[in-house]
Amino acid sequence: MSYRELIAELDREHAEALSDALLELGALSVSVEDADADTPDEQPLFGEPGLTPDQKAWNRSRVVALLADAADPAVLLAAAANEIGLKDTPVFTLRDVEDQDWVRLTQSQFDPIPIGKRIWVVPSWHAAPDPDALVLELDPGLAFGTGSHPTTRLCMEWLEQSVEQNQSVLDYGCGSGILAILAKKCGANPVIGIDIDPQAVESARQNSERNHADVTYGLPDDCPEGQFDIVVANILSNPLKLMASMLSTRVKPGGRIALSGILARQADEVAAVYARWIDISVWREHEGWVCLAGPRRESL
Repeated sequence: MSYRELIAELDREHAEALSDALLELGALSVSVEDADADTPDEQPLFGEPGLTPDQKAWNRSRVVALLADAADPAVLLAAAANEIGLKDTPVFTLRDVEDQDWVRLTQSQFDPIPIGKRIWVVPSWHAAPDPDALVLELDPGLAFGTGSHPTTRLCMEWLEQSVEQNQSVLDYGCGSGILAILAKKCGANPVIGIDIDPQAVESARQNSERNHADVTYGLPDDCPEGQFDIVVANILSNPLKLMASMLSTRVKPGGRIALSGILARQADEVAAVYARWIDISVWREHEGWVCLAGPRRESL
């Protein structure tokens, strides 16, 4: 079966609505991209966990719709434009897409990832390079955390060096569960993973089952009372600052906290917020991101 991509550029206000309409009318998939990507006008667009982004598309957005070869792109686009109330149908171009083994192509992009001294993150379709290492079987999915991002790598390296047998660990913002699973494999017990996204919680549960790791997951309201030997949070700087009191007081006196998702230029600002409770400093930097870590003071 052959495919084509329909590519149209339009303003931010209509990009998301048009993509939704195209999907409803039969497009196989639709993505919205920055039309100025890889130019001096490229526009960063980020949404942080727990916060609502100010905008959901770029000032000049590119809508890319994958169509079956039998579909009439002009008719489909006109119907979608009419559906969302556009007066004029956007100008579009077409691009042929070569038929491929999409599963094999996707899998070929994800190889086992070595982290720290003895950690391997291994997709399910690969054999572990070193079966005697700390092996985490994890497929790329909807929840954040496969070990490829510097912030995840930093937290994993910190856990590998820091976790001791039977220490309690709280992974706040657990995403895929990768940090909680690693903590468990390093000997922590009990291990709790918390996330605001129910889909991430379910993904983390499945990943833990696959890795035979006994971790308890839940939403913030499910987090058990009490304090932990270790608290780790790989989120982003703004949520970390907002949650400083809650996360810090979840650490036992003398216990430790590790924070990532922080750009190097944000480190001092985040550390200052936690300084009331934690003797915190930059543990390590990688590709412009840092991991802050330190012990909670015995007395405040």
